[in-house]
Amino acid sequence: MPPRPSLHTALASAIAASLLMGSTLGCDRGDHPSQIGQPAPLFAVSDGQNSVDLSKLRGHVVVLNFWASWCPPCLEELPSMNAMQRDLPQINVVGVSMDEDKDAYAGFLKRHPSAFLTVDDTAMRANALYGTFRPPETFIIDKSGTIRRKFIGPQDWTSPEITDFLKKLSA
Repeated sequence: MPPRPSLHTALASAIAASLLMGSTLGCDRGDHPSQIGQPAPLFAVSDGQNSVDLSKLRGHVVVLNFWASWCPPCLEELPSMNAMQRDLPQINVVGVSMDEDKDAYAGFLKRHPSAFLTVDDTAMRANALYGTFRPPETFIIDKSGTIRRKFIGPQDWTSPEITDFLKKLSA
């Protein structure tokens, strides 16, 4: 018969399992993220090639996508995001990369060109304002600067549900 684990070992194992489950199953954000209906936090980022100042996009619908070159789901949704930007030019799609490695970011965009404005925020200040640390996460911001929707994980940005919602916001 194997030896019984000590109470300390059993407790440590239970805590570790709980933490692991919490990190792999998602976070405790609920069905209605607290940011919905709130003003979108303003930021300005420049990476030496591109810049974005969210305050200058007031009056326009913004699809704010936080992504990274090392994120397979980000690559998965990129073609549909490019198509959505081409099909809905009245929407301002803004990609904010969470890459710390400028070369990885630049290499990714060479291999996978973006049809929308993207900027590398190596300091990761913009995503911190939104509480986003696991890309992709995307916020839909209306013309008045209010967050209307939040998407966690890759999406099909050409789906009728998403495009109809964006068309209504931009009307």
